[in-house]
Amino acid sequence: MITFSRFIKQDPTMHYRTDYHVHTTFSDGKAAPEDYVSAASGAGLSELGFSEHLSLFGRDQYWVMDPAETGKYLEYIDNLRKTTEKLIIRTGLEVDYVEGKDKEIRDFLDGIELDYRIGAVHYLGEKTVDEGPDFYEGKNIDRLFRSYFSMVMRAVSSEIFDIIAHCDLIRIFGYRPVSSPEPLYRELARTMKRHDVVFEINTNGRNRPVGEFYPDPQFLKVFAEEGVAVCVNSDAHMPSRVGQYFDEAYQLLKSHGFREMATFSRRRRKMMPL
Repeated sequence: MITFSRFIKQDPTMHYRTDYHVHTTFSDGKAAPEDYVSAASGAGLSELGFSEHLSLFGRDQYWVMDPAETGKYLEYIDNLRKTTEKLIIRTGLEVDYVEGKDKEIRDFLDGIELDYRIGAVHYLGEKTVDEGPDFYEGKNIDRLFRSYFSMVMRAVSSEIFDIIAHCDLIRIFGYRPVSSPEPLYRELARTMKRHDVVFEINTNGRNRPVGEFYPDPQFLKVFAEEGVAVCVNSDAHMPSRVGQYFDEAYQLLKSHGFREMATFSRRRRKMMPL
C-alpha cells in the first residue's frame, strides 16, 4: 500500500491538499495528464486525481471518454504515477448516473480498479442541465430543482459511488426556485450520510454563470449539521485551474465547522485534518 510519507514531506504549517476532479484530453479537458502535474505541485497539492467523464450509454461522445478507451486511460495514468515524484497520483472516473441503469454501471466499474468513483447527474430526461440556459426557459424552476435533487439522491442511494460531483449543478445558470431549497439540501445530506457518500466543494462553479461554488455556500451548514464527509475539488479542464480557489474553500468549510476532509486510495477512505 502506498503511504503518504513516501512522497510528501509536509510543511507542518500547511494542511494536506487533494484535488480529485480533473479532466484531460482523454475526455473534454484541454491538456494531457502530465501537463497537470506541475500545476498541481505549484498549487501545493499532496495528491492529484484524474477523473475523466464517462457515460456508458452512448450520450454526448464529444465530452465523454469512449468506454473502450478505459483500459488505455488507466494504463496511461498508472505510468504517470510511476514516473511522478513528490506528488501522489490517483485514478478515478466521473460517471454519469442514469436512472434504471444501476446494474450496468456497477458491473462496469466493478471490473476495473480505481482509487475512487465520482457519480454525476448531468441529465434530466434527454437534456443536460449545464450546456445552456435554453434548457430552463419556460420551465417551472421549483419543479426542476426537485427533479434534479431527486435524481442525485438516486445516484447516492445506488451506493455505486464514493463521491458525488457538483451536487447542485442545477444552479449553474443562476436560476433559483421561489420556495426555499433548504429542505432539498437537508434530504440530500441525510441521504449521503445514510449511504456514506462524500460530497465535494466544487470550486469550478466560480467560473460558471452562477459565480459560486457547488454546493450553494449558504447550505454548507446543512451538510455540516448532518455530518457528511467532504473533499475539495477543482473540476479543472485546464492546468491553470487545478487547485483554484482552494484557500477560500478550506476557510469556508472551517467556518461551518468542518474539521476533516476525505482522501481515497483504492476506494478506501481516510479522513485528514483540514
